[in-house]
Amino acid sequence: MLYGRQAERAAVDEVIASARSGAGGALVLRGEAGIGKSALLDHAEADFDPARVLRATGAEPEAGLAFAALHQLLWPIIDRLDGLPEPQRDALQGALGLAAAQPGDARFLVAAGVVSLLSEAAADGGLLCLIDDFQWFDRASADAVLFAARRLRGEGVAMLIAMRDDAGTPVRDLPDLRLGGLDRESAAELIERPVSERLIELTGGNPLALRELASILSADQLAGRAPLPDPLPVGAGIGALFGERVAGLPEPTRRVLLVAAAEGLVDLDLVLRASSGSEADLAPAESAGLISLAEHSIGFRHPLMRSAVHAAATSAERRAAHAALADALDAAGDLDRRAWHRAAASAGRDEAVAAELAESAERARARGGYADAAAALERSAALTPDRAVRARRLTDAATAAWLGGRPGRAETCLAEARDLAQDPRLVAELAQLRGRFELNAGDAAEAQRIFLEGAERARDADPGRALQMLADGWEAASSVGDVAAIVDIGRRAESYEEQGADPFRRAMLVGLGAMVAGDAERGGPILRAALPQVREEAADLLWAAAAASQLGEADTSAGYIIRAGRVARVSGMVGQLPVVLEFVATAERIAGRLSLSAAVSEEGLTLAREAGYTNSVSAHLANLAAVAALQGREDDCERHARDALAIAIPHRIGLRASIASYALGLLDLSLGRFAGAHARFEAMAAAGPGAGHPASTWRSTPDRIEAAVGCGELDTARAALASYERVAANAATPESQALVARCRGLVAEDGEAGIAFYEEALRLHDSAFEEARTALLYGERLRRTHRGGDARLPLRSALEAFQRAGADPWAERAHNELRAAGEAVARPEPDALSSLTPQELRIARLVAEGVSNREVAARLFLSPRTVEYHLYKVYPKLGVSSRTELSRLVSGAQ
Repeated sequence: MLYGRQAERAAVDEVIASARSGAGGALVLRGEAGIGKSALLDHAEADFDPARVLRATGAEPEAGLAFAALHQLLWPIIDRLDGLPEPQRDALQGALGLAAAQPGDARFLVAAGVVSLLSEAAADGGLLCLIDDFQWFDRASADAVLFAARRLRGEGVAMLIAMRDDAGTPVRDLPDLRLGGLDRESAAELIERPVSERLIELTGGNPLALRELASILSADQLAGRAPLPDPLPVGAGIGALFGERVAGLPEPTRRVLLVAAAEGLVDLDLVLRASSGSEADLAPAESAGLISLAEHSIGFRHPLMRSAVHAAATSAERRAAHAALADALDAAGDLDRRAWHRAAASAGRDEAVAAELAESAERARARGGYADAAAALERSAALTPDRAVRARRLTDAATAAWLGGRPGRAETCLAEARDLAQDPRLVAELAQLRGRFELNAGDAAEAQRIFLEGAERARDADPGRALQMLADGWEAASSVGDVAAIVDIGRRAESYEEQGADPFRRAMLVGLGAMVAGDAERGGPILRAALPQVREEAADLLWAAAAASQLGEADTSAGYIIRAGRVARVSGMVGQLPVVLEFVATAERIAGRLSLSAAVSEEGLTLAREAGYTNSVSAHLANLAAVAALQGREDDCERHARDALAIAIPHRIGLRASIASYALGLLDLSLGRFAGAHARFEAMAAAGPGAGHPASTWRSTPDRIEAAVGCGELDTARAALASYERVAANAATPESQALVARCRGLVAEDGEAGIAFYEEALRLHDSAFEEARTALLYGERLRRTHRGGDARLPLRSALEAFQRAGADPWAERAHNELRAAGEAVARPEPDALSSLTPQELRIARLVAEGVSNREVAARLFLSPRTVEYHLYKVYPKLGVSSRTELSRLVSGAQ
């Protein structure tokens, strides 16, 4: 029975009601041990259809067993797995040990599979998930549960997560409710005795403390008529009180209880088999209220009671209990739990035990339980006698910890491995790992240094890895904006023998280095010869995009990037998806698909935060700032840019810092503040590595020229054009030449010459958004040369394109110019797609491409039910009634 807690009950009831209505949500219940979290979960369960309740309780001994808690939670609905999209089904089956694990990084697919499975079970009536002692969930299960908890809206699932206040498991972006103590009336009702205010004050109203004290205090003490014991056995003293009860039990009872405490679950048969005890031995503990027995199960009445049993034993007794459990689990064939118990039974280093734990880690890693694999490998390393083997296991632990979103543990394992490593190949691998950690979440310039120094050291011992590290160094230098380093890397790569090296990667490094050095005659042919060799892998496609960008072909580069995003969603590298989406979002923005660009960045931002990729967070924020600039959302632009710069500047990510700065200049340009835009673009061009970037400077040159012309800085505009023409001379696509022609039109003082350049640009444009910007400038030039009638058509075309893209300040500028040209025209209605939320837009575009609902769910890490829910809202918003009509509408808006 639940006493008091009116406010807490109301909060829980609200979440339950939301699930019953088909919506859903999650609530985290926090509080100290014994405060009543489990009782609140019991209240929720009693108020829900028992057939639609899933419950899982964390157990400390299983905290290192990947997906153990998730298996417990999902087992009652495991028969619904066939209803999931195939990639999610396969990943979840592999995680739960129901099928062979698929190769690759399946973290997001497993978590999305949890969402889909819960959604399937919630259909027609809702579902309640009760999570207790969440602080003891294994990391893989905890990550999957939290991923799902953040995505329950519209799924008909309510999730209540109970955990201790001091739990180390981070919980972000979920509603939080902290439980305090009971009031006087509820406390008195709980123990059915009068209770003093002083007793409530000393216990904090903790229900467990009150219950236990009621069994040892007199009625007068409870009511405040007699003095209380000093010190009062509350807080840590409650554990001591349980210890006294344990000490008073018979020796056979204590022996069985210790094995139960070491086992930590509810398997009575296993406990009795391992302890050579009987149910009769447990009778005294049951009478003392320490445990509860049911058919085939044993449970401590509270975790503190289990802790008291554990603390009352000597270290030798505890090791003996774990050894007995390991032997019993060996007979049962439970290899993973056996490995952990053998490790707990070890007093010193033991290679046999260490190897067994390493094998358990490999099984966890294969299923996607990276954080738990890291914990097993770290413990295995501690038990490993041989220095070289220990270094290898710590290296593997560092990798697994990083993939499991535990960067702190990864750095610790890496540092320990570096102290031990002597094999040059392992030293090189450790350097590469350290550089990757830095590049994803730390200082990009430091990552660059680590890669290049490591490549030099590994040249003779491991030339293949050395070339990989050069490629990683190029990626870091590109992030920093260090032109000299990029040129140097190209020269180094050229000195590698082609035999044994990846020819495509080597050609990319050599060609890109030559292009950046200004040797286009040499670098251009190398890149163009290599591009047909690109494999349909996300990493290769991103290299091809970099090559196309250096060749001055931004549109071709964007095409490679879009392909990379599609490949990454269905490949084994979905864990790297946040990084790939950085480039996808940028490509969509450059193509003028502003809403889609923002939608991709919001998805990438969420995934980057969940994966712990801090620098990717900066990238998505910078792109969101640039989109907001084009849309005229001043506050959003400034906020996103500020947040991006707060990461990018100290981390020396010049590429992202420059895009955030560019966004602020673009905002001024969009709002007609030409002097402000000019000052920002000039500062951006002058910024050095770590704060600026040559690629961003080159790409923004058309905007820079427009701002300079707008504020009368014609000499600056001409100088920028001359530089832009030199780079664009290597470009072979019409779009790149269209932008050159537009810039020439901007700086042309002769009106007719300027008009001719604009007309040339309009013939060449492939990008609808850039074409609209040229049409606006063309119309403005025509109107200023007193050809208002001729100006109306391009201005009208620009207005419609800007309106479709949601670029409001640009549409307003075109509208005002059109009125000045003598045409009183109403602003066109916004594009229908602009009415969609980011999630709806992502779904609508995939459906328009002919992707099935289940495939959409797999690609976006959603449940099929969520896809159907959003489509149900998309169709009426867009005024369509079929997938064919949706496809036609979306295609027309490209």
